[in-house]
Amino acid sequence: MSRPRVLITRALPADLLQPLAAIAEVEVWPQEVTAMPRADLLRRVGGCHGLLVLLTDRIDRDLLDNAPLVRAVSTMAVGYDHIDVPECTKRGIAVCHTPGVLTESTADLCWAILMASARRLYAGQQAVREGAWHDWAPFFMAGQDIHGRTLGIVGLGRIGEAVARRALGFGMRTLYAGPSRKPEAEARTGARHVPLEELLAQSDFVVLTAPLRPSTHHLIGRGELARMRPEAILVNVGRGALCDEDALVEALAAGRIWGAALDVFATEPLAPDHPLLALPNVIAVPHIGSATVQTRRAMAALAVAGLADVLLGKRPQHCVNPEVLPAS
Repeated sequence: MSRPRVLITRALPADLLQPLAAIAEVEVWPQEVTAMPRADLLRRVGGCHGLLVLLTDRIDRDLLDNAPLVRAVSTMAVGYDHIDVPECTKRGIAVCHTPGVLTESTADLCWAILMASARRLYAGQQAVREGAWHDWAPFFMAGQDIHGRTLGIVGLGRIGEAVARRALGFGMRTLYAGPSRKPEAEARTGARHVPLEELLAQSDFVVLTAPLRPSTHHLIGRGELARMRPEAILVNVGRGALCDEDALVEALAAGRIWGAALDVFATEPLAPDHPLLALPNVIAVPHIGSATVQTRRAMAALAVAGLADVLLGKRPQHCVNPEVLPAS
């Protein structure tokens, strides 16, 4: 009996691919930094039974029409808005993802860019490098306090809760907004559930960790930004399209909010001439929330395991549409 074929759309460490290599013929796109072009992806999926993809790979109806043998798509990401899950479900294709393993690293990064924005670290570094630091001055590079302030989290999932736990060490008051209360998370973090409007009006730091869905697309627009405090900082480690970037540029340029710290963008990579990058009150990093060696290896291993499990007829640990799996 011939072995199934698997396509992996980005180069990953060979040792992590062993569970797949043991059961399947594996083809790996040889580039790590450069994504597989769409045309190549469409051409290569024809005889494949499994796909291991990244969030930069769009798995839609057109691609699935070219991949009639595919039984599983595993993404090395928590979010799966790049995958047409209903279409996969209709075709009996299991969709696996990698929640949990990147929670703590992403929360660390959230705090890193929040603090960099609040304390103007990038501007301070530039002042040192450019010789603009002349002497100690009372308000030179003065930023915003973090301790004792109010943190607002939009979307108290795994990552949101991890961000809230870290706020305890800063003696902060934490608010959160979402479709429902989470009493257990409240008990662990002291966070209080409030309407989004109240969160925006009271928070010194507004952190976006919600998933991207039709209901959350541009959840933060002109009206929401207008409700924020003048000294507030918007932090986005969820998905770029949670915030209307045009409206954000307007609010930042007009000084209606203090700043923004962004790890995600509506279109990635962000163009070097994007208006956000011309603003001195923006910290922008290249979607590196989970980018530690340990976490990225754990994500890759989990994505591999999910795909291997489906191909072996087992139930994977994290399947978005378990209804397509055989009964246990």
